[in-house]
Amino acid sequence: MAVEKMLKFVTVDKDMPEKRAAEARTADFHEIYADYVKAKAAEQAGRCSQCGVPYCQTHCPLHNNIPDWLRLTAQGRLEEAYHLSQATNTFPEICGRICPQDRLCEGNCVIEQSGHGTVTIGQVEKYITDTAWEKGWVKAIAPSQERAESVGIIGAGPGGLAAADMLRRAGVQVTIYDRYDRAGGLMTYGIPGFKLEKDVVMRRNDQLEAGGVSFVLNCNVGEDITFAEIREKHDFVVLATGVYKSRELQGPGSGATGIVRAIDYLTASNRVGFGDSVPEYETGELNAEGKKVVVVGGGDTAMDCVRTAVRQGATSVKCLYRRDRANMPGSQREVANAEEEGVEFVWLAAPKGFSGDPVSGVMVQKMRLGQPDATGRQSPEVIEGADYVEEADLVIKALGFEPEELPTLWNTPELEVTRWGTVKADFRSHETNLPGVYAVGDIQRGASLVVWAIRDGREAAEDILSKLAVSAGVAAE
Repeated sequence: MAVEKMLKFVTVDKDMPEKRAAEARTADFHEIYADYVKAKAAEQAGRCSQCGVPYCQTHCPLHNNIPDWLRLTAQGRLEEAYHLSQATNTFPEICGRICPQDRLCEGNCVIEQSGHGTVTIGQVEKYITDTAWEKGWVKAIAPSQERAESVGIIGAGPGGLAAADMLRRAGVQVTIYDRYDRAGGLMTYGIPGFKLEKDVVMRRNDQLEAGGVSFVLNCNVGEDITFAEIREKHDFVVLATGVYKSRELQGPGSGATGIVRAIDYLTASNRVGFGDSVPEYETGELNAEGKKVVVVGGGDTAMDCVRTAVRQGATSVKCLYRRDRANMPGSQREVANAEEEGVEFVWLAAPKGFSGDPVSGVMVQKMRLGQPDATGRQSPEVIEGADYVEEADLVIKALGFEPEELPTLWNTPELEVTRWGTVKADFRSHETNLPGVYAVGDIQRGASLVVWAIRDGREAAEDILSKLAVSAGVAAE
């Protein structure tokens, strides 16, 4: 029976959940895909070939047991599928929504390589855990035994929350310190609701709090509490601050009013979605309504900005990227969604300067791709004499993020960092040069994906628990 429900990829076509029409979805910030119904999720899961070497699993940073929970879904054993999915991934319903599956699991699906269309792994993953929440299968954390040891986590993003989840399940006392008024990091304030509705994040925060995790919010380490005080209070400390320092645009006029950082723009939009009062949004400083918007950058943050601007009522939205479509770092699925929503992509174009203050235009220089650089990607070269001006009332800088100078901000010069400013830590245990201090997620690896932060947080928690087990064994002797 189990086999009969699988290997359907030859007779059953790939079928994503229905996507709302562009005109309808750009009128709000709700997610753009409808949910699978039970029969459709089982049908699509049954397309899995159950291949002997599951490339989907090996290319997932968490090495999720994808073929196994697809099989269980196809068989209608959803509660088992949920528990298997949750065993390797702290937030499967979040990864199902925001992971770039086209670059990870689905992009390496065996049947995709054979021309049959990938299994819709992300949508099935989302369906499994959404169903688990609906059915009450997701339980509050309830450790079988409490421990006296405590861990302080700085940063309530995916890496910090993933570490907290594993540590609390083992009975460790956990306190999370975060600069914002809500936990979740970029999942809360950086990613728009049309990709990740905020109640999905908030219910995980509530689950952790109900399970005994203490949150100290609106807390700036280095100002409200020192790093030394946190180390003194806890047996271990996990740095999960993320990277929030925006890369800057250069050139004449780059300091003009109307040129804003992507993180400020997206945070303001998400706060409005929560019902917060945001003066910079109300004055129009961080609001695209009625404006000609130009976003500079080609990553997923740039995609979030252009699609947010459309929903805010911009009169036009253009995205400048210095390479071509094939060489952009952002998800191709997101590019397609943005184009459907009316965004115009201007490939092989980079800002040279800005006119007006407030800004009225972007001086654009056209590019061509030259010889490969050290990473193997072709380097953009300026085409002389091809400059022009792109009209703009609002320019959003989405050039990526860099780490803040934590040793200086926290008066901890002994904390080793790399030449890029990220915290230097072992890539398996995540322990830094300071005993008992760990670094996970973007602050260790640089700006990356939520799924990698989850993996890092889980690995750091595993190492901490292994040290606690060893110390407990020594004490018992």
